[in-house]
Amino acid sequence: MDDQPEPSTRRVFVALAPPDDAKDELARALRPAYAGYPRLRWNRIEDWHITLAFLGEQPSATVPLLRSALAAAAPSRPALHLGLRGGGYFDQRLLWTGIDGDLEGLHRLAADVRDLVRSCGIDFRERPLHPHLTLARSRRDDSVSVPLAAAGLTGFVGRRWPTERLHLVGSNIGRGPGPIHYRDIEAWPFAAAAPNTTATGV
Repeated sequence: MDDQPEPSTRRVFVALAPPDDAKDELARALRPAYAGYPRLRWNRIEDWHITLAFLGEQPSATVPLLRSALAAAAPSRPALHLGLRGGGYFDQRLLWTGIDGDLEGLHRLAADVRDLVRSCGIDFRERPLHPHLTLARSRRDDSVSVPLAAAGLTGFVGRRWPTERLHLVGSNIGRGPGPIHYRDIEAWPFAAAAPNTTATGV
């Protein structure tokens, strides 16, 4: 049991998560990059996610509002069929793999989630949706590792999988030094997924 005091704010976002076997498939494809570019700051596999709405730093009091709204919305939405594909980068410093499959449905879901968040009275910076899964970031003195690692993913095509749950995710900000790690606050199944709700708390 975590006996640390609840932080007054936390970094929060709403996301989808690939299933474990899809993540394992990508991790195998990344083995040459892991070995070849050890100075990259690689994201933990358990933190891999597809962000639908990044809400940034929010007061902890917003979490119950989000829980209630997302819990009501998720069961009415069908699962999407997505896959992971290829690689790319932003600003030569952020490595990602792309998202394949029902991109129209993904954009529609993201728009609906953002509307839902705003309907709760929660303010956040609107960012265009560029569906991707962030894998690593480079250090400031390294402008070549990320493009090379992205090139190594050019031929990667992962299997398709149905989205199972809508995830509300929070960070460990305010809980001491070290890298930011993310954990599900709660996740709700879509219409075609199993009926059990997963709640872990943060």
